[in-house]
Amino acid sequence: MADAEAICEAVTRPTMRFVPVKSADRQAVLVLHRSRDLLMRQRTMLLNALRAHLAEFGIIAPQGPRRMMGLIAELRDGSYEELPDIARSALLGIGAQLEALARQVHSLERQLLAWHRQDAASQRLETIPGVGIISATALAASIPDPSVFRSGRQFAAFLGLTPRQNSSGGKERLGRISKMGDGYLRRLLVIGATSVIRRVGTNSSATGDWVRSLLTRKPARVATVAMANKTARIVWAVLARGQTYRAPLAA
Repeated sequence: MADAEAICEAVTRPTMRFVPVKSADRQAVLVLHRSRDLLMRQRTMLLNALRAHLAEFGIIAPQGPRRMMGLIAELRDGSYEELPDIARSALLGIGAQLEALARQVHSLERQLLAWHRQDAASQRLETIPGVGIISATALAASIPDPSVFRSGRQFAAFLGLTPRQNSSGGKERLGRISKMGDGYLRRLLVIGATSVIRRVGTNSSATGDWVRSLLTRKPARVATVAMANKTARIVWAVLARGQTYRAPLAA
């Protein structure tokens, strides 16, 4: 009876993967990333609030943070005379917060750039299409030892970029991606994949051919997630082999 209970426990016990302990230096880099992500979300909230308040007075604010900062400068110079002084003062207060956030984000990004320039793994990751300095530093700091994953597919599954498997009547069906694991890294890869999809028209490599073929069969959203999955596998290969990325030639 005891043996049967032990077997059942071994079968039902979930498989756990222990990520290796990061050094203090890499933990500090991740603190920079989390701080930047928090500030970016605060900036989005302030931009939305400012745009909504201006709309109440019939002023259509431009899209994009840089254009919004130009509008704030116009408010400070006395433009939009239809605005009451009380409203102008409140809006300029929000603008001052946006300017302070921009300075803080710029400072964090300069520190990330400095770390990127002295980390070989981060520099190799930047050679991958869709992986910029922000994504490269986050990946290099989060995955100090790629050998904990047996393959690129395991790494993609760790990031939640592989589809769920649903079995019914002896048939396996693939659903949406699991979205398990590190949501921040997954979001960075999806953003990078979006940029690759947008520039696919000028991409003459085998990856460009693959994306164009995929877009003929799947919606752009599905193709973006598939590209993020592919990028995650390339990231693992670059980290595991210690080599820079080389784009495959088109047939």
